[in-house]
Formats: sequence, structure tokens, C-alpha cells
Amino acid sequence: MNRREFGVITAGALVAASAQAADEWDQVPQILARIKPPSFPNRNFEMSAKYGAKGDGTTDCTEAFQKAIAECNRAGGGRVVVPAGAWLTGAIHLKSNVNLHVSEGATIKFHTDEKKYLPLVFSRWEGTECMNYSPFVYALQQDNIAITGKGTLDGQSNPEHWWQWNGNARYGWKQGMPNQRKARTELMAMGERDVPVKDRVMGPDSYLRPQFIQPVQCRNVLIEGVNITNSPMWEINPVLCRNVIVRGVTVVSHGPNNDGCDPESCTDVWIKDCTFDTGDDCIAIKSGRNRDGRRVNVPCENLVIQGCNMKDGHGGVTLGSEASGGIRNVFAEACKMDSPHLDRVLRLKTNAMRGGFLENVYMRNVTAGQVAGAAIEVDLNYEEGRNGKFMPTVRNIRVRNLTCRQSRQAMNLRGFEEAPIRDVRVENCIFEHTDRADVVEHVVGLQLENVTINGKRAD
Repeated sequence: MNRREFGVITAGALVAASAQAADEWDQVPQILARIKPPSFPNRNFEMSAKYGAKGDGTTDCTEAFQKAIAECNRAGGGRVVVPAGAWLTGAIHLKSNVNLHVSEGATIKFHTDEKKYLPLVFSRWEGTECMNYSPFVYALQQDNIAITGKGTLDGQSNPEHWWQWNGNARYGWKQGMPNQRKARTELMAMGERDVPVKDRVMGPDSYLRPQFIQPVQCRNVLIEGVNITNSPMWEINPVLCRNVIVRGVTVVSHGPNNDGCDPESCTDVWIKDCTFDTGDDCIAIKSGRNRDGRRVNVPCENLVIQGCNMKDGHGGVTLGSEASGGIRNVFAEACKMDSPHLDRVLRLKTNAMRGGFLENVYMRNVTAGQVAGAAIEVDLNYEEGRNGKFMPTVRNIRVRNLTCRQSRQAMNLRGFEEAPIRDVRVENCIFEHTDRADVVEHVVGLQLENVTINGKRAD
């Protein structure tokens, strides 16, 4: 193990730390007690010819969804029921007290024509606020909203639609085709200059792909049971929301930046019994990017992740890199992870451009089969690395009862000399079949208790 600058922990301190860990997990019932699913009146508004809808996969049902949702909202709420069939639509905008229920056998197919996602809406794109294409399912400042059922949301994204805007040949882009690079750079620059958000106009000719599901500044959000596939980019991206439940959802989408679930600057979030098979991080917790994230200055906090199954992805549970508003109080337990295309079990990534804090991160009782990189990675050298004025604070990370059968390394912890990673405790963990030495750079207060790597004690 390559160790630079880490503290020596006494046996007595380990006993005290172990007792403290139990107290930390005592917070979880308190958090979950605050998170209540929204309730809806017992009335249904079924998608049908009444609204001009046909489940034939070719009739444009955009206006029909708008009418059904508006009528449900005016009546005081209920369920907009999507029956079996294929329902083609553009952007769906949810309103308060509306549960969009996608029945088993139903597929909502989203148009591949970008004009169907106009007019532009207020959004956050990779952590910077702007006006952009509407996410496929969107809500702004609504209370008590849901997407439920056993049906499917199909974004119909592929190398011919949406993905090629990423500008990567792997996803269909070819020399001479338009892509997002110029607009992405311009948007980041606007955030650095404090350009008013209303003037950060993206949309047509910017090629910034919309998110799949993005409630913004909403309360009491439930996404349950549905299958989500073929997204332009981030799949489930609640922003500045409070009281969010994502439960029993299956995400299978392997496009660029196809993160599974990205709570961003949210408070009280419960992600339970979901399956993620993605082209990027399975779960990625965020809080805004660089100066614009610091301007908004809202952390993501009090998140509970339980019983999830992670397959392909860059990280199973990830914090960052858009973490400028700070992230704290993250609890992940009883998850299973296994894929040669899953890079890490627990991943924290930030740098001196992002700044912010990542603290109070707890993981326990996780089983991982094969991962391609380090099981536990904390990397302050991500992208811009130390090229910035905002040194991040990363501290208080606890991993307990993690078993990983195969990985490149058990741990890859890379802090800065002037901003070391502090207080990392790994206990009762087994790492098998690692083929590279761990990296521990600029870590203060590293505690290993009852840890084995390739059958040898690493304490």
C-alpha cells in the first residue's frame, strides 16, 4: 500500500469509533420518518380517445397528456392512467397532485424530434442553471407528484437520435456533425460570469441533451415501479426537491452520461430496491457546478439508499463531481453490485474547481462481485484536479461489512497535501483478487479494522 500522510489510530480509538458508527446509522429511521409518499384522491383519468389519444405507437399524444394532466389537476388530483399500448408523445409536464400511472403493458415512447421539447424551460444542466429543452418528464414548483406503475418509459435515444450530440464517435457522432461541446463550454462560462439564468438560452443549435425525468423545486415526489430505458442523458434527476422517493425502478440505458439517478441539491431522498444498468454512474449525488453551484449554494443531504442492484456503470454509489453546494449525510446499505463494466463500488469525485464539501458518507452490508477499478475511490484529482481556488473538504467516510470478490484495488484515495481526505474508516471488509497495490495519498485519519486484502490482514 502506497501511504502518504495518514494518522495512527489507537485500539481504544477504534472501539470508540465503532460505537460512534452505530449511532450514525441511528439517523436513518429519523430521516425515513420524514419521507412520506404523496397521496392522491381515488379518481382516474384514463388516456383515451376522449383526450385524442391512441395507444398505437404512431398517434401523437402530446396534447392528450397535457389535457388529461390539466383535468386531473383541476379536479384536485388523482391518477392519469396510461393503459396497455404504445403512446407516442413529446414533453410531459406534471402538475401538483397528479400521479402519472403507467400500467403494465404500457409504453410511453418519447418523440425523437427535438422540437417536441420546446418551449425552453428552466433547468439545471450538468450542475449549471439555464434555459434548455424540456426534460421528457418535467415539473417545476409542484407538490405531490408521482410516476408509478409497471409499464415502460422509452426515450428512444440511440446513435441516430440524441446520443450523437455528445460528440463521441462511440455514440454515433461523425466528423462534421454538430455536437454539444461549444454550447457546453459557453454555458460553463456563463455560470462563471454570473450571467442571469434567463439569458443562458440553450435549446436549438446548442445540442445539450435533455434529461429524462427532472422535477425542479418540487415537494413530495414519488417514482415507483416503472422501467426506464434509452435516455438522452441523466435518467432521474430531481433538482432542489424535498421529500423524494425512488422505489422499485429499473433503469437500463447505456448511452453517454446515462446516469441512473442523480439527486441534485435535494433534501430527504430515499432510493430503495432499484436496479441500475447504465452507461455512467448508477447513482450520482450532486449539488451544482463551480461558481454557479456556489451561487445557488444548496447542499444535497439526508439520502438513504437501500437494497439496490447495480450492474454496468462508472460507480455504484457516487458523490460528485458537481458538488459545489456540498453533499452530506449519505447512507447506503444492503446493495448488490456485480459487473466487469462497473468501475467502482463507492466513488467520491471532486476537485479544486468544484470545491464544496463531501462529508458523512456511510456504507454497510454491501456485496460486490466483480468491479473493474477500485472498490472504494476518493479522488480529488478528477478532471481539473488542483487547478482551481476552491479546495474541497472531504471527511468522515465509513465503510463497514463490504465484500468485494474482484477489483483492481481495494482503495484508491487521492487527496491534496493542502486539503487531505480526513477520517476514513474501513472495517470488517473483505477484498479478494485485487491485482494492484492500494493508493493512499494525503489522507489523515485512515482506520482499518478487520480488513483483509487477498487473504492478508491490512490493519
